[in-house]
Formats: sequence, C-alpha cells, structure tokens
Amino acid sequence: MNNCCIETSPNCDARPADEIVSLVVIHAISLPPDCFGGPGVRQLFLNCLDPSEDPFYAEIQHLRVSAHYFIRRTGELIQFVPPEARAWHAGASSWRGRERCNDFSIGIELEGCDTLPFEPVQYNVLADLLDDLCRSFPVADIVGHSDIAPGRKTDPGPCFDWQRLLSSLSLSSGAVSALAWKLAQASEQA
Repeated sequence: MNNCCIETSPNCDARPADEIVSLVVIHAISLPPDCFGGPGVRQLFLNCLDPSEDPFYAEIQHLRVSAHYFIRRTGELIQFVPPEARAWHAGASSWRGRERCNDFSIGIELEGCDTLPFEPVQYNVLADLLDDLCRSFPVADIVGHSDIAPGRKTDPGPCFDWQRLLSSLSLSSGAVSALAWKLAQASEQA
C-alpha cells in the first residue's frame, strides 16, 4: 500500500501451513488509555514500552502483541507485520465456529477508544487499506474485535461508524460484501 510506513514487530510468526487470510479484524487502541499521538502503541508493538512513562505501562509491558497495521488519528498508516504473516492481535477468539482467529485474519488497529468518534481521515485510510487487502486476499468478513471476543473485548467500540466505513469503500471492492453481515446486524439493532 502506498504511503505506508513499515516498522518490524517481533510479535508475529508464520501462519499454519495452507492457511489463507479470510477475515479482517478492526481494533481500537490508545496508549496511555484515551490519549492520542504518543509513541505508546509503537513501543508496545516493538517490545520497548517504558514503564516509567505511565503507570498503565507497568501493567502491560510484559505483553507480546502486535497488529498488521496501525492507523493514527492523523491518517498515518504503519505496517508492523506483513499481512502474509500471523500477527498476535486477536488473543482468545472465535469466528463462525473457528478458534484462533490470528491464524486466518489480518488485524488493523485504529488509534481511538470506546468513548470518542474516530477521525474522518481514519475511515478514508481504512477504506483504502481494506480495498487493497480484499484485492490481495479472499476476505469473507470484516469484523470488530468485540465480534470475535465478545465479553472480553469491546473495540472498536460504539463510536466506530460501520456505515461510514461502507460509504468510504470502493463499490467494486470485495470489502463491501465482507461488511454485509455487520451492516445487517446494525440495521437489526436500530
């Protein structure tokens, strides 16, 4: 993808043999919690989080996690793990009866939280990235972390606008059909 900065997280490994990417998981993260623009997420994904920078960091510095991509509130896109590899983003998870979603998914973190809206530029960058990923992989579904780990995770949260994401996608994109289930679910809840 153009305009993508690349950082290399050690928190990844090879996907199981013959496993294909069929799922994209959208997350939200901010470090420290509810603070934006700092180096915390990058440091977490690169295993160099400084516990003296924030009390919360002391609680999470032992974690070995990553995502394939991170989209800052400014729209900056950073790749931490190549999409062909397995990033460690989903944790204990299940989708359509399959456990271990990391095996068959791509994780995209948005800089955000459950209580504030995401930035318009984040939706634009996310839509472009999803269009690109759906051209490269047979993505069947695009979901939130809360969909694959209900009760354990809440992100991307109630402020994430799935309809806005849909309107940002290229109509010819496979991402549109991959979002169909999520939009049907949202209209049932309305």
